[in-house]
Amino acid sequence: MSGAVYAFGLAAACLLGLGFVLQQHAAQRAPLADMLSFRLLLDLVRDRTWLAGIACMVAGQIFGVFALARGHVSSVEPLLATNLLFAVILARWLSGQRLGWSGWIGVALLSGGVTAFIVAAQPKGATAPVGGVRQVLVIALLLASSLILVIIAKHLRLIKEPPLLAAAGGLLYGIQDALTRMSTGIFSAGGLLALVTTWQPYAVVALAVTGLMLVQSAFEAGPLRMSLPALTAAEPIAGIACGIGLLGDQLRVTPTALAWQVGGLIAVVIGVLLLGRHPAMPTGRSDPGLTVAS
Repeated sequence: MSGAVYAFGLAAACLLGLGFVLQQHAAQRAPLADMLSFRLLLDLVRDRTWLAGIACMVAGQIFGVFALARGHVSSVEPLLATNLLFAVILARWLSGQRLGWSGWIGVALLSGGVTAFIVAAQPKGATAPVGGVRQVLVIALLLASSLILVIIAKHLRLIKEPPLLAAAGGLLYGIQDALTRMSTGIFSAGGLLALVTTWQPYAVVALAVTGLMLVQSAFEAGPLRMSLPALTAAEPIAGIACGIGLLGDQLRVTPTALAWQVGGLIAVVIGVLLLGRHPAMPTGRSDPGLTVAS
C-alpha cells in the first residue's frame, strides 16, 4: 500500500473524528420526536455546529475517496477506524481530562490492531470479476443486519438505543465505502457517462443519507461514548466484508496470517470500546464547550 493511501486515510480519519464530535454535540439538542426520521436532518441543518461537523465529515469522506481510489477497501477501512483516536484527542482537549492508563491502552490496541491486520492481511485486488449473485448476497446480508439492529433498538429503552443505531449506520457506511470504490473504478474506466448510467453512485447517496439519519439519531439518543464505539467498529467490519464479497479483495490465508488478522481486529474492537468509554468523551446534554452559535 502506497504512502498516499496512508496519508489520505489518516487525514480522512482525523476529519471524521472531529466531525462526529461536532455532530453529536448538536444532535443531542434536537427534538426526540424526530428520532429515526429524516425530519431530524431538516432540524439539524439549521444548527451551525452540526453544519461544521458535516463539513468536516464531507471533507473526510473526500479524503476517504482518494484513499479508496488508490488502495483496497480491506486496507483502507482499518485506517478509517482510527477516527476515534482523533475524536478522543479533541474531546480530551475540550474537557481537560488526562488520557490515563485506559486511554493509552485503547490507543495502543487500536493503532496496533490496525497495523497488525494490514501487515498480516496484505490485501490485494481481485484477479477475476466477482459474480453478481455473490454481490447481491453480501449487500442483502449487511442491509438485513442493519434493519434488524434498528428494529431491536426501537423496542428498547431510549438510553439503550444508541449502540444499536450507530452500529446499523456503521454497516451502511461500510457498504457505502465499498460502492464508492466501485464507482471510482467505473469512472476511471468509462468516464462520467458510464458512472451516471450505473446503480452504484445512486446507492451511495441513498446509503449516505440513511446512514446519516441513523447515526444522528444515535447521537441524539445518548452520549457520544455510547454510539461512537459501535459506529467505529461496525464500519470497517462491513467494509472489509464488502471488499472481499463485492470487489474480490484477497487476504493472506495462511494460519499465521489469519491468526494475526483476527487478533488485529479483536484488538481494534477492544481499543475502540476503551476509547469510546474514556471520561474525556462527551457525556450528555449538559456538556459545556463546542459551542457554535445556532
